[in-house]
Amino acid sequence: MSLPKAELHLHIEGTLEPELAFALAARGGVSLPYADTDELRKAYLFDDLQSFLNLYYGLMAVLRTEQDFADLANAYLARAAAQGVRHAEIFFDPQAHLARGVDMGTVVEGLWRALGESESAYGVSTQLIMCFLRDESAESEMETLEAAKPYLDRIVGIGLDSAEVGHPPVKFREVYQAAAGLGLRRVAHAGEEGPPEYITEALDILGVERIDHGLRCMEDPDLVARLVRDRVPLTLCPLSNVRLRAVDVLAAHPLPAMLDAGLLCTVNSDDPAYFGGYAGDNFGAVREALGLSEERLRELARNSFLASFLEHDEERRARYLAEVEAYEFEG
Repeated sequence: MSLPKAELHLHIEGTLEPELAFALAARGGVSLPYADTDELRKAYLFDDLQSFLNLYYGLMAVLRTEQDFADLANAYLARAAAQGVRHAEIFFDPQAHLARGVDMGTVVEGLWRALGESESAYGVSTQLIMCFLRDESAESEMETLEAAKPYLDRIVGIGLDSAEVGHPPVKFREVYQAAAGLGLRRVAHAGEEGPPEYITEALDILGVERIDHGLRCMEDPDLVARLVRDRVPLTLCPLSNVRLRAVDVLAAHPLPAMLDAGLLCTVNSDDPAYFGGYAGDNFGAVREALGLSEERLRELARNSFLASFLEHDEERRARYLAEVEAYEFEG
């Protein structure tokens, strides 16, 4: 669906399509444990978040040079632009690369080869958000933030991702305080597999401005009321939720109830190469499975721009919102 939209929950490493993975492996002399792209695609069947993460981190071995990261970002931007994305706030996972001997500069400079030209090349404005892996130590997070300091002109904010259960937000209090002191925006995954209490901790202890996922807020009416009152955005990823078994089938997704409750929900693709669809695919899927009206879809697109970190350019935000209102649906 080409409805103009912002994508606010997108892991750039999760856009690694099998064809690109094999191309980068061949260029870099990396051996993959799959015979071909068809065999690799069959591996994209997951029982839970951890089984996905095992494959996700394993395939990162093909990302070694600045050009690899540039090619990855360019491939995403081309697909996103074709599906109506006008603004993308893109996550990256530096610890996963640092652990493989790929330094911060290679990652950031490589991504920026694409992101720095994204508006002229694709008509997509971009921002970069550095995520911490919550199953790493708090000390590792602080070291990663320190390594990122020379590149903060390219990085707008920080996030928190990877295995949620057993890694509550409070573990990252110090690194979030340090990031706030550097003027970085703050988001965090919470309430996907973890309980509603993780959402509350992310708000109260980490001072986050957006909640990534946040599905399980619906288990706590008081938390829902707070999120509505404070207009805290939730970056939902419907196809991801089905593939990772957060919901059984898309028709059972709580998105309509969340919108009815007044929550500021957005629709995003998360790790689209692994979960079966990019941003427009997610919009199309929820339209069909949940019977969302055109006005509901327009509301979701509007929310995506309202929730984006575009305070530095309100003129641009207003222009994007006008595109949403002017959009004519087909079919």
